[in-house]
Amino acid sequence: QVQLVESGGGLVQAGGSLRLSCAVSGRRFSSYAMGWFRQAPGKEREFVAGIRAIRWSADYADSVRGRFTISRDNAKNTVYLHMNSLKPEDTAVYYCAGRLDSLRALWTREYDYWGPGTQVTVSS
Repeated sequence: QVQLVESGGGLVQAGGSLRLSCAVSGRRFSSYAMGWFRQAPGKEREFVAGIRAIRWSADYADSVRGRFTISRDNAKNTVYLHMNSLKPEDTAVYYCAGRLDSLRALWTREYDYWGPGTQVTVSS
């Protein structure tokens, strides 16, 4: 089974930075499109950022574009989310997701594998 485990969450002051990591098991990580989603209490899960296996094309939600950067290290089977200039509204549980890459848009929720999530709390 493919397993995803997020790490790097925590409490940070507004304006600060965090780097989330997602470690993925298996041998086919280099073929996966990877995404980051988040869910705040009382709200639906929303797309944050995604990166393809092919050409490492990336996409971002408008709310984080320019502040967050997604990257991957295929040698380590790991995808990262670098978060800068954090705001209280970024507070949420952040989930890592993966699927074999295709022509489907990165922002869809049609991912096959999901991590358990990591909490990010931004104080005002």
